[in-house]
Amino acid sequence: MSFEIVLQTLVSGLLIGLIYALVAVGLTLIFGVMDIVNFAHGEFLMFGMYSSFWLFALYAFDPLLTLPLTALMLFALGVVVYRLVISKIINAPMLSQIFTTFGLMILFRGIAQFLWKPDFRTVENSMVSGNVSLLGVQIGLPQLVAGVGAVLVSVGVYLFLTRTKVGIALEATAADKEAARLMGIDTRRMFALAWGVAAACTGVAGALLSTFFPIFPEVGATFVLIAFVVVNLGGFGSVIGALIAGLLVGVIEVMGGFFIGPQYKLAIVLSLFLGVLMFRPQGLMGKA
Repeated sequence: MSFEIVLQTLVSGLLIGLIYALVAVGLTLIFGVMDIVNFAHGEFLMFGMYSSFWLFALYAFDPLLTLPLTALMLFALGVVVYRLVISKIINAPMLSQIFTTFGLMILFRGIAQFLWKPDFRTVENSMVSGNVSLLGVQIGLPQLVAGVGAVLVSVGVYLFLTRTKVGIALEATAADKEAARLMGIDTRRMFALAWGVAAACTGVAGALLSTFFPIFPEVGATFVLIAFVVVNLGGFGSVIGALIAGLLVGVIEVMGGFFIGPQYKLAIVLSLFLGVLMFRPQGLMGKA
């Protein structure tokens, strides 16, 4: 076992961890603002991947070039889902909220299977195909671009939440909805914005993933389980926590699969998750 192989495995873990973080950012944003767990979050990612694939297959538009359009379409889908469904259950019992988002997951997955069949599809010959060599480490160019894109978007979301008036209003709504309403903040609009931004994050992640990951109706389930682990590990509602936890989970998953066995990598991640729940249930960046 050479140092180069270990280093390459570590880099692969960091890059996939950045994608996990980007998917988790939207999930933690919805929970932080509305205290709703969105079980359909992975299906938004799936729609983002299919959007990129069909724009590429039908019009030869590369996923990277259509990334803003994919993000905009997913933003609109998130707002529509909030207006038509989620707004009706904001004050409902938590069990009703869980069943609603779980039902959305089943519905969206069924729509995808009906429209596009359960076939695996791929984007071939993207503009970011091939490998690059960094410090003697061979890295897939699609994975590298996806990792860089995930960092930029995650940092952009953080800056939006902390440096803009709308973002600060969103943060205020997350901190205390009643107080925010009394201060003149339209909390319903903030809720819709949270769903839109969260869906747009999955749209970006889907566009980046479509350049190297197979696309099929259940692809969201592949990432959303890890995203839940990342959100819990980083602390519900913390964007920075999601970013740090995503990197940590990605490295642990890939390195654990390399040293112990690929069949155990998910078990290793879930074991870490259970350990954090026992000793620090609020997560790494959550408040005690």
